Amino acid sequence: MDKVLGKGLKAIIKTNNSEENERYLAGQISISKIIPNENQPREYFNNEQMDELIASIKENGVLQPITVRELEDDTYQIIAGERRYRAASYLNLKWIPAYTVQIKDESKLMEYALIENIQRVNLNTLEEAEGYALLKGKYNFTQEEIAKKVSKSRSEISNKLRLLKLPKQVKDGLRMNEITYGHARALLTLKKSIPMISTYNKILNSNLSVRQTESIIKSYINQSKTKVSKNSNKELIKYRDELNSILNTDIKINQNDTGLVRITFKSMTSFKKLIKKLRNE
Repeated sequence: MDKVLGKGLKAIIKTNNSEENERYLAGQISISKIIPNENQPREYFNNEQMDELIASIKENGVLQPITVRELEDDTYQIIAGERRYRAASYLNLKWIPAYTVQIKDESKLMEYALIENIQRVNLNTLEEAEGYALLKGKYNFTQEEIAKKVSKSRSEISNKLRLLKLPKQVKDGLRMNEITYGHARALLTLKKSIPMISTYNKILNSNLSVRQTESIIKSYINQSKTKVSKNSNKELIKYRDELNSILNTDIKINQNDTGLVRITFKSMTSFKKLIKKLRNE
């Protein structure tokens, strides 16, 4: 039972050993009384997988109950099992087996829906990240709290949330499983949208592995640093020559983390002349 319900869900289901409550626990609910959860973490439904599920339910019925919560108007809101509900609706089934749970807090609803989907490994990486973002942004969960709720490390939560910084085109590719989580993490090191999208297209066109992608990105970053360094050196030479001309002395410029300008002079007299020139006297 624990694996079926997901961590946390078991604690809120009406668990009573009486025959009446057992029927209520996993009873048949009219599909007409069920409404989706607008904040449920899954956004993309694979058409091929949905077709397979529809065929299975047509042949065998809904074998695994969905999980819902009862609302005040005698309707039921889905916590987990959106795919099974959609497939049953498509087949015009009148009833569906369901676990009924008691949740009033909206943040708890999102929390348990997210946990249930993650534990069933039904969410792809981007949907998982969007679920965490909703808990963080709408319900004010900290990353530490989210990590504890879903039994993952804080660093993993942080890394998943960073995926939301990807350009839309890349996020769509991750959502559709055109690229993996490893590809997406590598693309984030590029920081800017244009090189991210360019590299993303290379991944698709050449079917690049994560390691190949990392190698291409490393090469791109090194080339960019070299280009910046060359451009910077040209600019420094230009300013050095200009200072030499103005001050009529030897100027040396070293560009380190802080940068260094060295002005040489032969005597105090020449030094005072330099000061006057700097003061424009």
